Amino acid sequence: MTTDKDFETQRLTDCFVRIDANLGEIGERLSDYQRDIQAAHDHMWEARRDMDHLDKVAMRQSIDQMMRSTDILRAEAKKLEKLRKSPYFGRFDFRRSDRNQATAYYIGIHDFRDEETQEPWVYDWRAPVSSLFYDFETGPAHYEAPSGKIPGDLALKRQFRIRNGAMEFMLDVSVNIVDDMLQEELARASDDGMKNIVATIQRDQNAIIRDAEAHTLIIQGVAGSGKTSIALHRIAFLLYRFKDTLSSSDILIISPNQVFADYIGNVLPELGEETVPEIGMETLAAQILGDKIRFQSFFEQTARLLESDDEAMKERIRTKAAPEFLRQIEAHAQHLEKTTFVPSDVVVRKRPLPGFVFETTWERLKHLDTAERIVATGNSVIEQFEAQYNIELRKEERAVIRKAARGMVKRTTLRKAYKEFFDWIGRPELFRATGGKLEYADVFPLIYLQMLTEGVENPYAGVKHLLVDEMQDYTPVHYAVLARLFKCRKTILGDATQAVNPYSASTPERIEQVLDGAWRVTLNKSYRSTWQIMQFALKISPNPDLVAMERHGPDPDLALVRSQKDALAHIVSAARDFRASDHISLAVLAKTQGQAKRLHKALKDAGVEARLLEDGSTGFSTGVVVCTPHLAKGLEFDRVIIPDASEAVFSTEMDRNLLYVACTRAMHRLSLISVGRPSVFLDGVWTLDALHEGRPAI
Repeated sequence: MTTDKDFETQRLTDCFVRIDANLGEIGERLSDYQRDIQAAHDHMWEARRDMDHLDKVAMRQSIDQMMRSTDILRAEAKKLEKLRKSPYFGRFDFRRSDRNQATAYYIGIHDFRDEETQEPWVYDWRAPVSSLFYDFETGPAHYEAPSGKIPGDLALKRQFRIRNGAMEFMLDVSVNIVDDMLQEELARASDDGMKNIVATIQRDQNAIIRDAEAHTLIIQGVAGSGKTSIALHRIAFLLYRFKDTLSSSDILIISPNQVFADYIGNVLPELGEETVPEIGMETLAAQILGDKIRFQSFFEQTARLLESDDEAMKERIRTKAAPEFLRQIEAHAQHLEKTTFVPSDVVVRKRPLPGFVFETTWERLKHLDTAERIVATGNSVIEQFEAQYNIELRKEERAVIRKAARGMVKRTTLRKAYKEFFDWIGRPELFRATGGKLEYADVFPLIYLQMLTEGVENPYAGVKHLLVDEMQDYTPVHYAVLARLFKCRKTILGDATQAVNPYSASTPERIEQVLDGAWRVTLNKSYRSTWQIMQFALKISPNPDLVAMERHGPDPDLALVRSQKDALAHIVSAARDFRASDHISLAVLAKTQGQAKRLHKALKDAGVEARLLEDGSTGFSTGVVVCTPHLAKGLEFDRVIIPDASEAVFSTEMDRNLLYVACTRAMHRLSLISVGRPSVFLDGVWTLDALHEGRPAI
């Protein structure tokens, strides 16, 4: 093993030498380009009176070409600087069946080929051959190359940890490398954002990442399964695989909030790709509807449900989230199509123009929105009339036909048509607007009705791949709208058991029914939390399919207190303990935003530095954070405290989901406080006798 280590240490040193040499050469070429560009600018200035137009155009084109070349060189230098810290993380030796000797492949975040010798020192983790590292142990193996299947034998598999230019360790597959490396990575404290996982991608994850065939891929992943990270690595793979036809600007991410968008924002740049545009579902709706419609946000809807427990509101939300509601909107749109246009006969130049001519023309132009359709109908009827009678109508006669066409259309406002829809289905009580503001549950049904009856301008026609996170929070109507806006390939991910609003939650099966050509995959292994935390969470919301990673840590603890003052004292003490630890993130997750605000103020008054996350927050941060489970979805923290897990706070089915989400945000430590009797959802975890005796949680 000493010989192997010496070899790998020397090989790493040699790799750094070649990286430095390439960086030096790039630096020299950049200096040459800068001199040439400056010289060209100077020449253009000095010879500006003697140069004709063609000379100036040629000179500008030359300067532009040199500028593009410098941009390419700077990007290459940036990539090499990143490799200088950690050029690779794995090695495997593969002998093709048609060859006698095995070839050693080293894989890293980027590829590196020596400019001078053209020797490949590092292969990109996304390269076809690199899939061998993720998919096979030693023995028979194969990979899919552009030329077809390449069979062979994997003779060696080795993993490294290289940080800041130094090799910390190397391990062979014979010591269960993948599990050991994964356990060590998972045991580390959290970062200030989501990490790339290229060194620890598992075989099932790799299959999802490298799937280039599915038009719509639905990823159902349990809490902590890495589904968001996998989706982002999939985007990075597709950008590599289709680099000639797909760029970062061609991709759009629909994320739940700006905090989450900031949290995941560093993954693609770490993988060497540009940041992908991101948008929230409410922003998308506002762009389509414009300023004419004001509406409640999903955050406001959830907050109101938690604070009021309004049964009528639950019924409105539940009804509009059902697949049947989508069919009713489509049926109503067909009804409007049949009743909106009332044809009538017109006489022009004493010649009859029957109403059926208008009607058949109107029907033929149904692909247009209403305004365009009216104009096109009038123009088409004029052309038919002139052709039939072989005459040319005067301007005022054409105006008569156009006016008649407009008069045959029963026009109404979108909002009024939508309100009348509920009368049409016999459920007028389902429509409710407060202060002229639509409920969030009405926003996408309204947009869908507009699409079916008027059409909408599509600002996203150029998007080539759509990624939708937290899929469970969107209804069938949401997906019907997305299907019409985005004809492109899609990656959709989430977890049906983590819906903060169970009344509007969608399952993967419901989503499949709306999106044609969808393919569903399931991730059941949870990596984020310790085994003890996941076993605790599963007692709150059982899931027999979830497999917890056996990484062990302290049992979750529950403090039973008499008052909010006592609870605050526990949180202050826990915050001090956190500050003294090597952990970098602690989340205090209150059920509602109002509770979070009050708690944040109390902590501030007690001298605890903490940040409050709200609906308008735009960035993720480490340290002590106070927020709700709703805003914490998709995030992870070293430690989590639930400030009041009493039966007075967590009692409904919606509360159960929130409690489960809150618990599964914790990576290493989970603490709960109950002011009075604990929630009924904790009955399977502790008994009151055990709590009073101080016995362990599980």
